[in-house]
Amino acid sequence: MSGLMLLDTPSLYFRAFYGVPESVTAPDGTPVNAVRGLIDMIARLVQDRSPERLVCTMDADWRPAFRVDALPSYKAHRVADDGGDQTPDALEAQLPVIDAVLDAFGLARAGVPGYEADDVIGTLAVRGAADGPVDIVTGDRDLFQLVDERGPVLVLYTARGIRNLQVMGEKEVAAKYGIPGRGYGDYATLRGDPSDGLPGVPGVGDKTAAALVTRFGSVDGILAALDAGTDEGFPAGSRRKMEAARDYLASAETVVRVVTDIDAPELTALDDRLPTGPRDPAALIELADRWNLSSPVNRLLNALSANSP
Repeated sequence: MSGLMLLDTPSLYFRAFYGVPESVTAPDGTPVNAVRGLIDMIARLVQDRSPERLVCTMDADWRPAFRVDALPSYKAHRVADDGGDQTPDALEAQLPVIDAVLDAFGLARAGVPGYEADDVIGTLAVRGAADGPVDIVTGDRDLFQLVDERGPVLVLYTARGIRNLQVMGEKEVAAKYGIPGRGYGDYATLRGDPSDGLPGVPGVGDKTAAALVTRFGSVDGILAALDAGTDEGFPAGSRRKMEAARDYLASAETVVRVVTDIDAPELTALDDRLPTGPRDPAALIELADRWNLSSPVNRLLNALSANSP
């Protein structure tokens, strides 16, 4: 049994949208593939991991100003003509249904203006780890930076599917990337991440990034070594590359680092206890009938009931 489970909800509903056929529709023909897929994912997670608490985190801002100010290329390739993100119309139409279904179940939803779901997860994970284990469910490797054996804080990585989760802790991150277990954010800063518009340091690949993070511990450690004028610990040619990338390194740190100290009433007053039954049974029945969700809704109801003390 895990103490607190934090869902990277956007990551999960995007996965559901692309994993469940759009031919799965409501009686009026509206696609509900993302809704059905997400509900089934939550049911499977509750059944398999038995969390005591659970939060569905949300992107209140998918491209926060503080990150764009630091690095204008951040997610720039995902900006639509209207300035929003490039969420498919068929998925966009399902997002209010997802919110309504989660609320009818009584599952906690949390998003904070000006922040991404990652930042909400980071803040709740740090708080929650003081009380026991934390599981973060995501398909986003950026959240590997939050793993911590002391909680423990683990990432349940969904790349292979919700039935075949990869459990990533400090040891697993270290083994996969050859870096200190909590060093993924610094590693990603050096190597770059095209999916987020993060260019990385020119000429620095996986091996050099891993060697630098292992030697100096962090981007700040690398910058301190540059300031000290030492060549020791820098792989061949990498000191010059780091020196040329100083401005980028200072900016990228703000972009890559997950915020872990949001101070917001949306999080302070959060009731994250996992319900044993629906908060609003009548609303849930209406939603299930209207959107053709009876089967996944019943599966989640059964999982919640079985998880009760």
